[in-house]
Formats: sequence, C-alpha cells, structure tokens
Amino acid sequence: MCGRYAASRGPGDLAGVFEIQRWDPEETLEPDYNVAPTKEVHVILDRPLKDAGDRGPVRQLRKLRWGLVPSWAKSPEGAARMINARAETVHEKPSYRRAFAARRCVVPADGYYEWVTGTQERELEVEGRRKRPRKQPYFVTPADGSVFAMAGLYEFWRDRTLPDDHPRAWWVTCSVITTEAESTPLAVAPAEGPGSLAEIHPRMPLMLTPDRWDAWLDPARTDPDDLRALLTPPPHGLMRAYPVSTAVSNVRNNGPELLKELPAPEEGTLF
Repeated sequence: MCGRYAASRGPGDLAGVFEIQRWDPEETLEPDYNVAPTKEVHVILDRPLKDAGDRGPVRQLRKLRWGLVPSWAKSPEGAARMINARAETVHEKPSYRRAFAARRCVVPADGYYEWVTGTQERELEVEGRRKRPRKQPYFVTPADGSVFAMAGLYEFWRDRTLPDDHPRAWWVTCSVITTEAESTPLAVAPAEGPGSLAEIHPRMPLMLTPDRWDAWLDPARTDPDDLRALLTPPPHGLMRAYPVSTAVSNVRNNGPELLKELPAPEEGTLF
C-alpha cells in the first residue's frame, strides 16, 4: 500500500523533469517529509485551461487533497479510506473507473514509507500471545535518486451545501494506484532486514517510468484495455530500501532527518 510518503521537490525541481507548462505559485507546497492521508499534495496532470479555447491539454502542477472523493459521493467523509486504488481492479471499481478513464495524474515523491513486523512476531500477534510489537519503518526510493513517479487518479466533487462562488465549493482529490510488491532482490538492500519489497509489504505504489508518463497523462486515451497495459509494474531492480527512525510513525514529526538511513533497525523493533 501507500499510506505515507516523502515529497521534498518543489515546482522548480519538478518543472523540468515532467515538462510542466503551467503552475500557480499560490499552490506551491513546502517540502513534506511525512505526507499523510488528507494532506494537500502536488500532482502532475494534463488538462485544458479554463477559457483557453481549443488549445488542448496543458501539463500542469496542481495542489490536490490526498484521499479521493468520487463525484457521486454524498459527503467527503470517506476520503481518508480512498488513498489507494488497486491496479488489478481500478478499471471496474465504481469509485475509480470514471477517473481511470479520463482523470489520471502522476504523484511525485522522493519515496514512500512502509512498516515491517517480523514473520514470527506477526504469527504470535495473530494468536494473541504477544502485545502488538513495535514496527520498524523503512524508506523505499529509486536507487538512482530520481523522482518516484506514482501513478494516480484525480476527481472533482461538488459540495452542494456551499454557493458556487465559495472557495470550498469544489474539492479536487486524488488517489495513488498500488500493485503487487516485487519479490526480486532490491537494487540496494539493508545490511540486515528485508531483501525485497515483498518482504516489507505485499503491496507497493505503482511507479511509472518516464517512457509511460505521456501516455498515462493523455486524457484522450480512454480505452480501459489500452490503459490497463500501462499498469504493468516497472522493471525489477530499480529500488532500494533502508531503515529509518520510528519518529516517522508520528505524523506530527516532519523534517529531512526522517529520511536519514539507520545502520540497523532501532532497538526494540523487529524484522
């Protein structure tokens, strides 16, 4: 899954990487090293500008809220549960299929966090023989230091309790697509701990390699079968993972120190 990630790159960093044509300085976000559900996040999308005539789609950097609210939802209360969409079923689930066909985006990140509990400890936990053990967080990021481009969807929701001119009349929200985690060896694995992403968690965000960005963002592509072909996981061996401080487990903690690699899992945590 993807329940927490880091995003430190600003518009200036992202503009050249994604060939962004338009962004509003008022939507600039500060670096966030502990992005949690319902926070505002940057996404890249291709969409015509308002009052631009027939100019066609323009690549934009936009500020959206993480946690998708379907257009038909009666309220936004379920947004915190809609942070991830499964690649295997996104084309058919009522909450996602319309966005999958027409409103796709890329969610840029440095990488994502995932928490690990040792296999034996998990079994004891299920049996109720041990208190819930302290989990060790790992940071997963491209081994070459490039942007982690997560496949995403976005949607518009109208709050009918507010007048048209109210700044909160429209919500624009997003979700990250996840896929089955790689079981092949990591490009760079920690000295002790998991040797593959699957050993950390069975799911992972779907990373889009640069050769798929244009096709994924193109709103003219609407055929589900054509789009599903873009959901193939990236080549193996692109990622590294390393243990980080358990401070990241508290959403109030936020700073570049959360990305600092630990030489070994923290005392009291397990693999």
